[in-house]
Amino acid sequence: ESLTGKKVELIECDMRNAEALNAFFDSRKGKLHSVLHMAALKSVGESNSKPLDYYENNVVGTINLCRAMARADCKRIVFSSSATVYGNPEKVPLDEDSSLGCLNPYGRTKLVVEDILRDLAKSDPSWSVINLRYFNPAGAHPSGRMGEDPNGIPNNLMPYVSKVAVGKLEKLTVFGNDYKTHDGTGVRDYIHVCDLARGHVAAITKLPDIQGEEVVNLGTG
Repeated sequence: ESLTGKKVELIECDMRNAEALNAFFDSRKGKLHSVLHMAALKSVGESNSKPLDYYENNVVGTINLCRAMARADCKRIVFSSSATVYGNPEKVPLDEDSSLGCLNPYGRTKLVVEDILRDLAKSDPSWSVINLRYFNPAGAHPSGRMGEDPNGIPNNLMPYVSKVAVGKLEKLTVFGNDYKTHDGTGVRDYIHVCDLARGHVAAITKLPDIQGEEVVNLGTG
């Protein structure tokens, strides 16, 4: 609110709680423009050890969400997917038609949800769906008031590098030395969080013009 100067209503709800979701959407029937669906568990490593938690939260939660949206006649949704659905790509840069192949439960939940939304849009042409596939978001808001500063050991590279830089962690370990790069180490494509936010605004703005489902990469791999 301090950054935008606008009042934001916060309602906490677990997507696994269908009753609570239905109650919220029923109370807003006819008043909602669209849904930006970003609620998910997101650690690749954790998904390997807790796959059922990921399927329950990410997949079952989305089904509950879509049913609640339909009750409220809100049928526009932007889904926060991931470039992890491309698995180990045969070539880069990637485009939206590149082959898919998930390597972990987290990625599979993202692809399953994409398929659910795609099937939903095919079954009911009044739905408008945009699946946004992210490539490694990084960075912080220019104000410095919003960014990624997790407690403990970060799961993502950029906050890990930052903690090493300020002395909170001892060192950064680089894995791999036989990639087809100039020094043999891995190269990844990153997108700044502010650019990512602009991509979401563009997607929400585009939703009313879409009938069915579209996939958009936010990055190239």
